Amino acid sequence: MNLAKKALLFTTLLITQLTFSQYTEVINSNRPGVSRSAFSVGTNVAQIEVGPYILKEEHTPLQYEVSGFGADFSLRYGLLFEQLEINLEGTYQNDTFTDNRSTIATEDKRSNFKNFTFGAKYLVYDPYKNAEEDKPNLYSYHANRSFKWKSLIPAVAVYAGANFDSKNNPYTAPGVEGFSPKIMIATQNNFSGGWVLVLNLIKDRIGTDYSDFQYIITLTHSFSPQWVIFGEAQGIQSDFYADNLFRFGGAYLWSKDFQLDTALTFNTKDTPSVFSVNFGMSYRFDFHKDKETDNGTSRSDADNRKPKKKNKKKKRNDDFDDDGSL
Repeated sequence: MNLAKKALLFTTLLITQLTFSQYTEVINSNRPGVSRSAFSVGTNVAQIEVGPYILKEEHTPLQYEVSGFGADFSLRYGLLFEQLEINLEGTYQNDTFTDNRSTIATEDKRSNFKNFTFGAKYLVYDPYKNAEEDKPNLYSYHANRSFKWKSLIPAVAVYAGANFDSKNNPYTAPGVEGFSPKIMIATQNNFSGGWVLVLNLIKDRIGTDYSDFQYIITLTHSFSPQWVIFGEAQGIQSDFYADNLFRFGGAYLWSKDFQLDTALTFNTKDTPSVFSVNFGMSYRFDFHKDKETDNGTSRSDADNRKPKKKNKKKKRNDDFDDDGSL
């Protein structure tokens, strides 16, 4: 089987999975990148996504530096419905803040959660639920790679969560502490040829004096069933902090339940400049079971529908049970 046919078979299997539910045979991770997919992990699927990183920041006008490490994490679980997911997300950082404004530099050791949020995401619109109406052409590889206008209609999910910020947190704006709401709209387009576009619009720490708005745009491309590359742009706007961050990296599917990834993050300003290297992993605990539907084809129904034998002395070929046994 040549590469084109293998790719077509993989795409066919993936579309088949999307037809019946959001559950897929391989892990559905938000990594690499920081955007959130419109789709959930699937009912009774628990998933952990972790990304340790090292960080370097330099603020030229204010003459300070930050260097350290941290880890972002996400715990996801598909609850009750295929469209519903609950999650716990956060970022913990440990660094050294160096103030270079005086002749002798001063250092301050810092550590805390930059964010810690519990929330739920629900898919409100899925354009792929009737994918059986647009099945792949098994006889034409090029026909399946051609652009389809339907792909411009994205899947749409809504998210609502609650932040918890501890008192005197060095990573949050002054006076921001306790609980505050967070909302998000997430869209996703699955284009032919292995391209996926994800857009997040986020309003965070609503009701505080330093509420911020964020957008995240992520474009990924899978050039084999195991490898994917991505590029991402993130904009942050608030009275406390504003930035435009860019990320590039890739991921490798080690097994159907385990993924590895890496990414670089940087910006284009010096207030402060940002450079970060991230290595991550995603693992799922798959307890998903497809729902069984009774279409009148159960064994008992089949037995009730079976015509009664008029002559028990002689078995014929049509006297076999439904499973092929005598």
